[in-house]
Amino acid sequence: MDKLLVGLAILGLFSLPASAALKPGDDAPDFSARASLAGKEFAFSLDEALQKGPVVVYFYPSAYTKGCDIEAHTFAEEKDQFTAAGATVIGVSADSIARLDAFSSDPDYCAGKFPVASDHDGKIASSYQLATNAGKPGMLDVRGNPIDHDFIERVTFVIGKDHKIVAVFSSKDDHLSPDQHVKKSLEAVQQLASK
Repeated sequence: MDKLLVGLAILGLFSLPASAALKPGDDAPDFSARASLAGKEFAFSLDEALQKGPVVVYFYPSAYTKGCDIEAHTFAEEKDQFTAAGATVIGVSADSIARLDAFSSDPDYCAGKFPVASDHDGKIASSYQLATNAGKPGMLDVRGNPIDHDFIERVTFVIGKDHKIVAVFSSKDDHLSPDQHVKKSLEAVQQLASK
């Protein structure tokens, strides 16, 4: 029964409505949010992160769901390459900060390598023109815990130091798997670093 509910939850993630996300060349909306890195909470600021170099902001539906788990694990595995290219990575979802504290430190997912931020009210996603979709009542994550928040569509933005969006990768529009978001965003930041 639990596998059926998880399967239905994952199927629901693929039925998020289409959106008109921001495009390359657009100004990236600045945001600050409660975030967690290795289980420790802090205030993340996009503006501050951009002062160090490009930033990969990846939006995802929910921690502890199959595709999001793969994406987080792949970003963690490739973190050193992002750092070598001078880039910061931040994941953003509507998960509570308590869920993100666990997810950010879990060795199977973020592994303490990069932060994840809580967009519990969907304001950050809305500023990036992303769609949100209410979860289905009774949905459980892979740990068997209830998912009690909306889902943000899976879209990754690569943002240059000048606050301009350099690249956008969408699961819905580009038909990318979660791990392909990582590959494409790494290629984009490496191209920025080589210029």
